[in-house]
Amino acid sequence: MKFTESLKKNHQFRFVYNRGRSIANRLLVMYSVRNNTQLNRFGISVSKKVGNSVVRSRITRLIRESYRLNEADIQSGYDIVIIARASAKGAAYREMESALLHLLKKQRLLRSKED
Repeated sequence: MKFTESLKKNHQFRFVYNRGRSIANRLLVMYSVRNNTQLNRFGISVSKKVGNSVVRSRITRLIRESYRLNEADIQSGYDIVIIARASAKGAAYREMESALLHLLKKQRLLRSKED
């Protein structure tokens, strides 16, 4: 991902959970908080409740790919954490991308096409 770093450490995720705004839909929950840099930092969390490691890995790949393909349209300077819900288990790529874009629009993190 060109414009994005990964959130890896537990304290980074906790900071976003504690300080960020949350919003949810049927498949995903998203937390976001401003990070005062020119880059976004992005983290994905998929609990064991969602499924076995194969299922969790697939969901993570779908979310990461949806983010990567729309990365140029996402505003910079935010820490974003995506949490997959159990209903994301059988979701197709298009559903996952649609859910992610929906959350980004509601958080006002998606740039309009005119920008």
